[in-house]
Amino acid sequence: MSFDSFGLDPLILKAIAEEGYTEPTPIQAQAIPVVLQGGDVMGAAQTGTGKTAGFTLPILQMLAPVQNASPSPARHPVRALILLPTRELALQVAESVATYGKYMQIRSTCVFGGVDIAPQLKIVRAGVEVLIATPGRLLDHIEHKSVNLGQVQILVLDEADRMLDMGFMPDIKRIIALLPAKRQNLLFSATFSEEIKRLAGGILRNPKLIEVARRNATADKVRQVAYPVASDEKRALLQHLVRDKGIKQAIVFSNTKLGTARLARHLEQQGLKADAIHGDKSQSERIAALDKFKSGEIELLIATDVAARGLDIQEMPCVINYELPHAPEDYVHRIGRTGRAGAEGDAISFYSPEEEKYLLDIEKLIKVKIERVAARGFEPVADEPSFHAGRHERSRGRFDRESTSRHTRNTKIEKIDPWFLKPYEEGSAPAAAGPPKTDGNPPPAATGTKKAGVGALLGGLAKKT
Repeated sequence: MSFDSFGLDPLILKAIAEEGYTEPTPIQAQAIPVVLQGGDVMGAAQTGTGKTAGFTLPILQMLAPVQNASPSPARHPVRALILLPTRELALQVAESVATYGKYMQIRSTCVFGGVDIAPQLKIVRAGVEVLIATPGRLLDHIEHKSVNLGQVQILVLDEADRMLDMGFMPDIKRIIALLPAKRQNLLFSATFSEEIKRLAGGILRNPKLIEVARRNATADKVRQVAYPVASDEKRALLQHLVRDKGIKQAIVFSNTKLGTARLARHLEQQGLKADAIHGDKSQSERIAALDKFKSGEIELLIATDVAARGLDIQEMPCVINYELPHAPEDYVHRIGRTGRAGAEGDAISFYSPEEEKYLLDIEKLIKVKIERVAARGFEPVADEPSFHAGRHERSRGRFDRESTSRHTRNTKIEKIDPWFLKPYEEGSAPAAAGPPKTDGNPPPAATGTKKAGVGALLGGLAKKT
């Protein structure tokens, strides 16, 4: 089967040919004819199999009859709305629409949060047929009255499971309420859960279910291995593997923004080319980091799950889970950044004893036993102490010993007078170093009883009257 068999517009076929694509992927071969027929679709496929083109190509084909070069915004209403959970994924889909529709008179744009809305308002008010958006920023535009959704013919929910995880459902329901009742609905996701099916039941009408692989499957050509390692030894193991295996390009996933930033900074200090991408970085900083990574200026991109969706980097050789995700579905998306479009790739995971439960959950989801391996030539020496009390006894003990030895080296120990080590005895006192000093008068005689002695020790004798 070729793209010609779908009956696509010659201008679309020309753009496809220039990208070097000749045959559709399985998800494209099944989804494109159904979408072109106007039916609702519920599509599931392994990440990286080309499902984005599975809906962008037929959308462009269906909008071909209404394309025009008029400058009037009224001639360019929003006819196709594509909702996505992250900025990165939105940019990827926007790039796909722009690439395949570059010879057509169809306007498209992408709106997302984290950047100034003013430039977006100008573009959207000028009129666009294809609007790619994150839910929150789309609602911002609706409040600014910059966009009207009354003529939307096609609604696409991409990465629907992620939408559910990120709590976008209230926003999505508000948006759907503004759409025409008569429309075509497409729902795509790399993983399908029962919750997603219930969501689809409230939006789709008699959808065609398209699954080109079993649910939550990972690419067959991705080699998956897991290294057991203590939490405080992960940095050292990461550096060892990068140098031992000669890894020149890899995405390293961490679970927290702070941990991501610290790991990137540490690797830079160790002479590795690394940068971080996470939710606290501005959109311009994230784009700059991705551009440097794609160009090879940096070798390791340290990322939170904000980068697990929407990154499409050709021939990505390796993905490393520095920390295992707590949701096993996120593992599928993470390692989907490698082995894309049938290519080979490596998925490496680190797991500490307390993370093994997450590894078991992942194996249960993907129905694959991940090989446990030991790092060749790796000496497990922590590069920094662990401060998580009660969790890493061995590391804590090492830190205590090191602290004690440093204290011993840097502190001058004075010889202690043995008298201070004796138990208290009434009347005992350390021997004077010399004769007592006097002012010419004899010292007063010792007086009092045992109680007086204790009183003297505690603050002096009571004054006689």
